[in-house]
Amino acid sequence: MKLEGKKAVITGGTKGLGKALAQRFLAEGAAVALCSRDKKELEAVQSSDSRVLAIPCDISNSQQVQDFVKAVEQEFGVVDILVNNASRLGPRVPIAEYPLNEWDETMQTNANGAFFLTRLVIPLMKKQKSGSIINVSASVGKAGRARWGAYAVSKFALEGFTQVLAEELKQHNITVNAVNPGSMATAFRREAFPEEDQSILRTPDQVTDIFVYLASDDGTGISGQSFDAATYISKPRII
Repeated sequence: MKLEGKKAVITGGTKGLGKALAQRFLAEGAAVALCSRDKKELEAVQSSDSRVLAIPCDISNSQQVQDFVKAVEQEFGVVDILVNNASRLGPRVPIAEYPLNEWDETMQTNANGAFFLTRLVIPLMKKQKSGSIINVSASVGKAGRARWGAYAVSKFALEGFTQVLAEELKQHNITVNAVNPGSMATAFRREAFPEEDQSILRTPDQVTDIFVYLASDDGTGISGQSFDAATYISKPRII
């Protein structure tokens, strides 16, 4: 098991990719702290495994994030892995028609939420002089496309966030990478493409290998990279 004894935090951990990552990390020996706004789904996850800590938290709310991290620290003591996965799609409309409140809410969740959480987890990783931070990006966070609005912009922000953090944390033996999981059969994807035949898409559990690799000792020294889960096209760069 590649993650034996490690403590992981995964946002948006009750469905889609977050749920698949939680299940995979548990299978690889990690204890997992999950947060989500859906209390009922969290309760179901919490009862499934004693190594799961499931806490309601809206990552767009800095106070809730602070309470979440405090609870994780009390339970786990350390954080070895952070996966910033939770995100909001927002409306698929042209920028000129984008509602201001929707723009604010999407950016607040996708970009600011990752910032709120990461800045509080970094001190825990610095104490143990190790850690892996993985930011879930998207193809539209690398090449912008029409009608992807705040979602695309927020994913571009996460790519930049990854680069800045990688440079700042390399002296502390903390790696920071971004992963684009690609097209997956999820409810989130169906919201974006309601007419799409999802039977031809990968399932979330089929793209978890790269996350395990980066979170494990195998990923030591790989930082500041942006990976595509389906192809691994990026070349490692030693920090």
